[in-house]
Amino acid sequence: MGGSSFRTRDVDEAREEIDARYYANWLDVIDAQERPFAARFDTVGLGPLMIGDLSCGADVRMRFGELGAFHMNAPLEGGTMELRQGPAGRTLRATAGEAVLLDPAGDTFLDRWTGDCRVLSVKIDAAALHGRLEALLGRPARRRLSLAPRLDIASGPGLSWVTFARQVAAGALAGDGLATHELVARPLQEALLNGLLLAADHPWRDELAHPGGPVRPAPVKRVMDAVRARPEHPFTSTELAGLARVSVRRLQESFREYVGMSPMAFVREVRLEKVREELRAGDQDGLSVGEVAWRWGFTHPGRFAAQYRARFGEAPSRTLRGG
Repeated sequence: MGGSSFRTRDVDEAREEIDARYYANWLDVIDAQERPFAARFDTVGLGPLMIGDLSCGADVRMRFGELGAFHMNAPLEGGTMELRQGPAGRTLRATAGEAVLLDPAGDTFLDRWTGDCRVLSVKIDAAALHGRLEALLGRPARRRLSLAPRLDIASGPGLSWVTFARQVAAGALAGDGLATHELVARPLQEALLNGLLLAADHPWRDELAHPGGPVRPAPVKRVMDAVRARPEHPFTSTELAGLARVSVRRLQESFREYVGMSPMAFVREVRLEKVREELRAGDQDGLSVGEVAWRWGFTHPGRFAAQYRARFGEAPSRTLRGG
C-alpha cells in the first residue's frame, strides 16, 4: 500500500479511510459545535509499517476491536489522546512528551482525541517486529513480545525514533523514490523496527542496547550456519553433530546453553520462518499451505499447523490470505 493524502469533512468517509489504512472502527464527533470536523490524514505504507500524520479538527472518540498489531500514537503538537485497552484497562494519555504504545490484543478505546492534536500514528506488524527481535538476538524469543505502554518522546531514543519515522514517511509520501526503492526500502523498514525495539521498554531491551554476551562456540555456529544455508535438507542429530565435530550429547548441551533449544528444534524454527516467508509472498489462488509445508520438511499437517500457530499466533492459512 502506497501513500495517501486524504482530506474530508465527512465523518463516514474518515471512518472508511481509517478502516482501509489501519483498522475497522467506530468514529463519533464529541462536540461538533466547538470545532468543525475536518480530517487530514497523510499516510504511507512501508512494508510492515503504516505511518500516518493524522488530525481531525474536532474532538472525537473511537472504538476498535483487537488491533492485531502493535500501534504507537505520538502527538506532534499540542492536544492529547486518551486511550484504553480491554474493558477494565486503565486510561493512557498520549501527549507531545509521551507516546502511547498499544498491544495487538485487547479491544481498544480512544475515549478522546482532541481536535488540536496532530498525531504520528504508526501501525507495526506484530510478527515482523517479533522476527526483528529474534534476528537481533540471534536466537528465538520464546515469550510473546510485549512493549511497555508509555514511551518518552521528549528526548532520547523515543524522540529520535519519532523524528526518523516522520522523515522516512515524508520522503515516501513526497514520492522522492528512495524510501520505496527496492535497494533502500527494506533496510529502512528494518532500521525503523530496530529503532523501536531499542527505544521502547520490553524484556530484551537491555540485551539489545548492550550486546556482548558470551560468543557462541564454533561447533554451534557451524551447525547454525549449515541449517540456515540448507533448511530444506533432512538433517538428523547425528549429521548435525558430525558437522559440529562433537558428540551428539555435547552438541545438545551446547545448543541448550547458547541457543536455548535443541539442534533439531532450531532446524524446525528456521523451517517455520521459511514457510512463513513463502506464504506471505505467495499467491493465495495458486499456492497450497500443505505444499509449502511439505517443501520445507513438515510431513504431518496437524502437527505443522499447531507448531505454526504456536510460533506466529495465527494459522498458516491466515498468513497466506494476508492476515
